[in-house]
Amino acid sequence: MIHTEQIESTTLRIGIAGLGIAGSSIIPAFLKHPKVKLTAASTRNRERREKFASDFQAETYSSIEELCKSPHIDAVYIATPTELHTEHVLLAAENKKHIIVEKPMAITLDDADKMINAAECNGVTMIVGHSHSFEPPIGKIRDIVQSGELGKVRMIHNWYFNDWMYRPRTPEELDTHLGGGVTFRQGSHQFDIIRLIGGGMVRSVRAMTGVWDSSRPTEGSHSVFLDFEDGTVATAVYNGYDHFHSTELTYGISEGGPVVESDIYARARRTLKEQGGNPENESQLKSLAGYGGSRSKNYVQEEKQHPFFGLTVVSCEKGDIRQSPNGLLVYGENEKYEIVLPKEETGRDAVIAELYDAVIGKRFPIHDGRWAKANLEVCLAALESSKQRKEIYLSYQVPVQD
Repeated sequence: MIHTEQIESTTLRIGIAGLGIAGSSIIPAFLKHPKVKLTAASTRNRERREKFASDFQAETYSSIEELCKSPHIDAVYIATPTELHTEHVLLAAENKKHIIVEKPMAITLDDADKMINAAECNGVTMIVGHSHSFEPPIGKIRDIVQSGELGKVRMIHNWYFNDWMYRPRTPEELDTHLGGGVTFRQGSHQFDIIRLIGGGMVRSVRAMTGVWDSSRPTEGSHSVFLDFEDGTVATAVYNGYDHFHSTELTYGISEGGPVVESDIYARARRTLKEQGGNPENESQLKSLAGYGGSRSKNYVQEEKQHPFFGLTVVSCEKGDIRQSPNGLLVYGENEKYEIVLPKEETGRDAVIAELYDAVIGKRFPIHDGRWAKANLEVCLAALESSKQRKEIYLSYQVPVQD
């Protein structure tokens, strides 16, 4: 859906703020793009700084303030904890750096407005991602819906069952007030997928969230009903409590792309128990999955398949669509057929392409600040709907800018 045009030879120089899992996972996409250069990073972890400097002959800093002042970067990828996103976006914008900030963009709509205003007042582009709406199969579903070949879209469903709650977590990830829990962290993926396919304009939300384990005191599940302005309906179901895994319904393929092992059932819960309930041990275990850590992934090798963020099924008037390992399966009125999509481009590649095309090509980005604010509004509405047990009407939705 997003293609980089070779407009001119301008190179976009990128610095990464935060070298945890998110910061590490985006690096292959930076290296792959022919017009992007990875030139700097900031992290408080000395070992990560030293390894990054050695691996890329790049500048390293202990603070994002220093990174944003560097004259050798044009844009910053902000992969710091959610509760710091607003502060760090303001720093980048004030230093005239273009921005990619991880989802969710903020914890409150007021903070989202501050970030949007800072980017606009300083004349910089801000994109929010990586959300799984960037993935090529989701973009292709949007293209099919837009084409009208299956009639109007009527229902969109995304259901995901996994082990999110028992993967190693830092304290803020288990604190809803700091942007933790599955509704903020994972619902932001689901709602972005659903809104992109459905056109963006959600009218209202009715939801129930669940906190089922007192030792992990944040939302670990939700069931959300979304009603679009045009009458399209959608459901987002998420359960992160490590019992049933929906990879059983998605050809064994997970959100990262690899085929999961057969012993995945309860493995996260067993691993967590081995840490003895010690938060410091758990945080250290998660740290090992960051840049250069012993548990870090090789994203170039592992993402061999189109990733499945749970089971997504889209129903139009004249057919249904869902993902296959090779792309999409379309169930039309007269035939069932597969659309094969190239596996070379990933969703993270699309994030970088969207930033480059916006900055250099002056193309309007889809995942800009107002799009992300609308997505945050759905997250907040789901939490509020569950609290009040009533339908919540939305005010800040924006349409997809195709």
